Amino acid sequence: MIRFENVGIRYGDDAEILRDVSFHLEPGSFHFLTGPSGAGKTSLLKLMYLSRRPSRGLIHLFGQDLSQIERAQLPDLRRRIGVVFQDFHLLEHLSVFDNVALPLRIAGQSVREYREDVEELLNWVGLGDCMSAHPSTLSGGEQQRIAIARAVVAQPDLLLADEPTGNVDDVIGQRLMHLFVELNRLGTTIVIATHNQDQVRKVAAPTLRLQNGQLTLMPALSSGRVS
Repeated sequence: MIRFENVGIRYGDDAEILRDVSFHLEPGSFHFLTGPSGAGKTSLLKLMYLSRRPSRGLIHLFGQDLSQIERAQLPDLRRRIGVVFQDFHLLEHLSVFDNVALPLRIAGQSVREYREDVEELLNWVGLGDCMSAHPSTLSGGEQQRIAIARAVVAQPDLLLADEPTGNVDDVIGQRLMHLFVELNRLGTTIVIATHNQDQVRKVAAPTLRLQNGQLTLMPALSSGRVS
């Protein structure tokens, strides 16, 4: 699914944020991504969702060497990836329903095909009463749930989430983790960047830990599962 080989990234002439990062994630795996602020977690996610190119090293995604693909091929690859951004990236001119449905519309589905799925997902994340609202009228936690619903609605091959429960309470956070676990059980590869060690302990998943620009793979902290 994903393979990094001695990857490094720098911005301008600054020192490398990531250096000699190597790892391999199997299809259908679940990993947390942890590390102190400034360790490079967001930069690593950007490499995974094709927002940045590495300064050096090789990245293979879905069996393709990213250094060899043409720019015109990137949209098709990105459609296989769901992303939860820290700043949400919601479209203000669209309703909550239409924001969540956007990946399905882009994939060519009609409203008749996806209405039930979108409504069910919004009810699951506690936003069933807000479908016609616009993002700016909702709280930060509610906007975060919209972003998560949009990222998972198409059951992507790969889901990348940057602090997806950072703006919600523990009850909603637990419900969202259930959603990620169920999506993983359906076959989606998941990487969640988080500072929340309670979540890491509750899900039997290994951790990619970044420290001083380098990555270490750590075993799961618990044998339990969110259930």
